[in-house]
Amino acid sequence: MHLERRDGRLSSGVLETELHRSSAPASAGLGGPEGRATGSLGPQHRASRAAPPDPCPSAEAKQSFRVPEDQSFASFLMERRSHSPFLQAFSPSLTENTPLLRNASQGKGRCVQGLKVTGLFVFVVVCTVSFSLYPDQGKSWQLVAVSQLESYSANLSGHMDSTLLQVDLAGALAAGGPGPENAERVVVEVTWTDAPGSRRRRPQQATQNWTVFLNARRSDRLVVSRTFEVPSRETVSIRIRASLQQTQLVPLLMAHQHLRASVGAQVTAAAAILAGVYALIIFEIVHRTLAAMLGSLAALAALAVMGDRPSLARVVEWIDFETLALLFGMMILVAIFSETGFFDYCAVKAYRLSRGRVWAMTIMLCLVAATLSAFLDNVTTSLLFTPVTIRLCEVLNLDPRHVLIAEVIFTNIGGAATAIGDPPNVIIVSNQELREAGLDFAGFTAHMFVGICFVLLFCVPLLRLLYWNKKLYNKEPSEVVELKHEIHVWRLTAQRISPASREETAVRELLLRKVLALEHLLARRLRTFHRQISREDKNWEANIQELQRKHRISDGALLAKCLLVLGLVILMFFLSSLVPGVHLGLGWIAVLGAIWLLILADIHEFEIILHRVEWATLLFFAALFVLMEALAHLHLIEYVGEQTTLLIKMVPEDRRLAAAIVLVLWVSAAASSLIDNIPFTATMVPVLLSLSRDPEVRLPIPPLMYALALGACLGGNGTLIAASANVVCAGIAEQRGYGFSFLQFFRLGFPMVIVSCTVGMCYLLVVHVVMGWS
Repeated sequence: MHLERRDGRLSSGVLETELHRSSAPASAGLGGPEGRATGSLGPQHRASRAAPPDPCPSAEAKQSFRVPEDQSFASFLMERRSHSPFLQAFSPSLTENTPLLRNASQGKGRCVQGLKVTGLFVFVVVCTVSFSLYPDQGKSWQLVAVSQLESYSANLSGHMDSTLLQVDLAGALAAGGPGPENAERVVVEVTWTDAPGSRRRRPQQATQNWTVFLNARRSDRLVVSRTFEVPSRETVSIRIRASLQQTQLVPLLMAHQHLRASVGAQVTAAAAILAGVYALIIFEIVHRTLAAMLGSLAALAALAVMGDRPSLARVVEWIDFETLALLFGMMILVAIFSETGFFDYCAVKAYRLSRGRVWAMTIMLCLVAATLSAFLDNVTTSLLFTPVTIRLCEVLNLDPRHVLIAEVIFTNIGGAATAIGDPPNVIIVSNQELREAGLDFAGFTAHMFVGICFVLLFCVPLLRLLYWNKKLYNKEPSEVVELKHEIHVWRLTAQRISPASREETAVRELLLRKVLALEHLLARRLRTFHRQISREDKNWEANIQELQRKHRISDGALLAKCLLVLGLVILMFFLSSLVPGVHLGLGWIAVLGAIWLLILADIHEFEIILHRVEWATLLFFAALFVLMEALAHLHLIEYVGEQTTLLIKMVPEDRRLAAAIVLVLWVSAAASSLIDNIPFTATMVPVLLSLSRDPEVRLPIPPLMYALALGACLGGNGTLIAASANVVCAGIAEQRGYGFSFLQFFRLGFPMVIVSCTVGMCYLLVVHVVMGWS
């Protein structure tokens, strides 16, 4: 929608054209050259195939929206509000109840809404006060040099309210646990003296040891930490000694910090915070982005109370800007790509290949998405495939939600097939110690690819079984479905206009009037239409010609530029993963590709492109990164790994490998369904390395890593926020009016996790336990 302003007035011709168009604008917002909506995903394409009648109730109402050339737009609105019975009827609701507030309170009583707001506000105030009462606890690093003959000793100042002592070491250290008997190591001894409770009791000393192995070939600095329970409030000392093959000095950095809560209390607080976040999302009490922000605030407040409050710079470091840059760059590419009509063209082609059979088309989309995500990042696959799927479902009058959920599930499954398809696989393959153990890129990919092929053989029939009694077609006529979506997009567009000026306020009110007129028309149509839609499209051969005529490539030159840049970006994705000489991460490649395309496409309305970016999704990821890192500092992930290790050690030795595969896979799947699989995988890799090197266990490391990869990747289908691709797909669908809830995703994703993990478990047991391929 493009409104020209000349001498304080609006062009009446352009305004009348936009208001009487029976389609809604793209959700990107207002603007565009030559008075047209710029989004090819907007409802203007739906109008070409279903062309509903003019939403205004009468010709007189139509005429009332015309703006005279010699009258300002604001004065025109005031005059029409006083003279037009139609506008008088709707004016009070437009001025007193904005759509943002009205949508927030729909379907909820004032009492319940008030309790919710009051409870959340009190919670935020309590967290804010708790966070503000304690200062930032910055780490003070000191240089420590130890050798075979010289050790380091120091007395640490005790704290009356501390129960834990956290010691951090940094240097050329090994990430795993026990190593060979002759491996070089440093031993950290923490000693404390019990304070005498009475004159009869004599002070006693206690010591805890921590062994850290060295890796002289390591070029970067590794930071490891250990928490010691120190019941004493008096004297605490630390001693660091080295066991080396030579007499050279080993430089290390050491920092220590006193904490006020036990490990059990920290894990309990972390579990409660995570449960609260999921409750907010599951019951849709607040938007998932706000839920993640509230969880992050609660976790930071818990760290502050515990005595480990992070600084603002440290919290910012927790955010994975590589992932955010990847999302931002690819969203810009997709936004420009949508202007070419390519998504409409692909939708019609998919319809033609499926010959009008809905399930054939759905399975084809899922398998193509799984194949692409095996070679691309699954987030990139979701960004490219979600708009195509939405347009295809709009053409066929399907409900996009069901198809999108199935598609993103197969995207996560396909991403587990290769070493570059999913971030947990990248973390495992990029570990230097695992490479030295023989877990290379080719072997990992070959092993995982075979397992995922078996998983797909079972998941494709399961998808059909889960949707056996579901009608993918919309139950209502296509005109009614399109009109409902049109109302949603118009209302969303009105909400995004900031009434900062007279003209913007007038435009917003005018859009709200159009929404009310469309709602009036929808009520009439719902009383008129009483027909059923067939389960299959029997006239696909006749319809395909009409669809091909209407949905063509709208800008061939722009399409060529988009394909060129997208091809280069995908090529750089592969090169960055396979060629050591390419020093560009995925985020840099995506951002640079967006800049290339912005230059080639000669984009002038830059704000319109920025409106297409899923800012809520980016903010959700940033809050989620902070939340997960804070939960890791509260020892939640470490606790899960330690309990898994204890369970494996309890199993008899002859069945320990099978038990380890089963436990690691299912614990990884359950944990990845609840928390982000990236920090979980990064924490579990050193835990499993330590387990494999333990002389009491002696398990081969490759089967454990394959179980971890399968569980972390397939467990991402358990919940809506378990995998990045799920959140990206949900964000794009929500912006286009087809958002799906946590429970809608869970009903399909959870059975898929159970079946896929069961198949993956059987595959690993047969290959590694029965066949002995370790």
